[in-house]
Amino acid sequence: MRYAYGVTSALLLAGSAVALVTGNPAGAQVAQNDERQIAQVVPRAGAPASFADLTAQLQPAVVNISTRQRIKVQTTNPFAGTPFEGLFGNPGGQGGGGGTREAQSLGSGFIISPDGYVVTNNHVITAEGQGEIEAITVTMPDGTDYPAKLIGRDTASDLAVLKIDAGRSLPYVKFGDSRQARVGDWVIAIGNPFGLGGTVTSGIISSVYRNTGAGGAYDRYIQTDAAINRGNSGGPMFDMKGNVIGINNAIFSPTGGSVGIGFAIPAEIAAPIVAKLRAGETIERGYLGISIQPLGDDLAESLGLPKNRGEFVQAVEPGQAAARAGLKAGDVVVRVDGKDVTPDQTLSFIVANEPPGTRIPIELIRDGKRQTVTATVGKRPSEEELAASQFGNDNQPDADQFGQQQPQPSQQGVVERAAGVAVQTLTPTIARQLGFSEGVSGLVISAVDDSSDAAAKGLRRGDVILSANNRPLRSSADLEAAIKAARGGGREALLLRVQRRGQPAIFIPIRLR
Repeated sequence: MRYAYGVTSALLLAGSAVALVTGNPAGAQVAQNDERQIAQVVPRAGAPASFADLTAQLQPAVVNISTRQRIKVQTTNPFAGTPFEGLFGNPGGQGGGGGTREAQSLGSGFIISPDGYVVTNNHVITAEGQGEIEAITVTMPDGTDYPAKLIGRDTASDLAVLKIDAGRSLPYVKFGDSRQARVGDWVIAIGNPFGLGGTVTSGIISSVYRNTGAGGAYDRYIQTDAAINRGNSGGPMFDMKGNVIGINNAIFSPTGGSVGIGFAIPAEIAAPIVAKLRAGETIERGYLGISIQPLGDDLAESLGLPKNRGEFVQAVEPGQAAARAGLKAGDVVVRVDGKDVTPDQTLSFIVANEPPGTRIPIELIRDGKRQTVTATVGKRPSEEELAASQFGNDNQPDADQFGQQQPQPSQQGVVERAAGVAVQTLTPTIARQLGFSEGVSGLVISAVDDSSDAAAKGLRRGDVILSANNRPLRSSADLEAAIKAARGGGREALLLRVQRRGQPAIFIPIRLR
């Protein structure tokens, strides 16, 4: 289980099984949350007097899910290199070997059909990202266990569909329309926190379409203050009509326990994906091939644009949809296929929900001017492929030395005072010493003021500044001119394009002093 403090989300797995709450499953020829059933038990408008009748109607369709997993581990032979190493199962003499250990996880799920299809989170049935699942067991509220078969899983949305064969019709629930959810609406969550099966909690919707900052194609959740803890993962969030409007997925917590900030995958996202997984279809998503970041305070200030209205293009992947459409690093995408790009409706979310092959208009701002290009959406790679291709991986040696030549700090007082860096022109000799190709031109940073925003943003000696506010830099006078132009335009931040040895160039906004 990983939980988050700050901008990270915490997945809600439980670590051990305890006694399960029993219940009496109802007959299941009609959905447990069919409106004819719910009409008899739903509380009146306003604050409900009790959730008891609604809970009794819905709880039979909520299940506990447990897995037995085999995890690969790396073992080390303490007697490697000695005559005794072969006694410890490593005759190859390499000093280490592979082994496995058994692991278990507990989570929640809910039945969506009388023939036993079950929805849960992918991370509930994933062997810690490695190894293999040996068995999945679904436990009904009355304590009956059924072995489950994995029908389909989707890493990007964190959803999975299982199938159990009970030999009878099962109680089930249906998805509702999460688009009708409003802040302040009552909700209840049913699940298996800490192995305490059949636990019911209530609260209200704190936010709809919450972006947690975790990134990805589906960083869009319903936020609630209903108590959600480890083990609630995969359980349903119901509205007062008994509809499943969300799938409990994550928490925001400094302790690992509930602090009243929980997140659920909206039904409008989950339902279509679940339907495809249930049918055995492959989930395909749209992809442009760009690296982006939100238009925060400093970045917006450096560009002279409103914050949180659009997303900034850091890099464009050659040969992908964005490059073919003409997008460039430094563009600000403000509208895609008629939809505004905002913190609640991110560029990744919009594009991921476009079928590959679709032609979509993309409105952007380049050098202060609006223009529109048309892109043919590509197919999004797997999450594993995306993780392997992330740029900016700082695994190169620290380029802190210029070889035997020690450059002297620039005497351009405006640059040092305003930007907090000392720079000099990148000559071919210095470029070779720093490991840059001869085609790179700009200003090399020779010193950084530790108290400056440049230092806080991670700039360091040996970095090369290629441009300032999209103007190429050849000398320190060019950087001074860019600073004066920014201030003349009423801006208190400067957008630098910076390259570090062994890494692609990225844009970094720094606040001027």
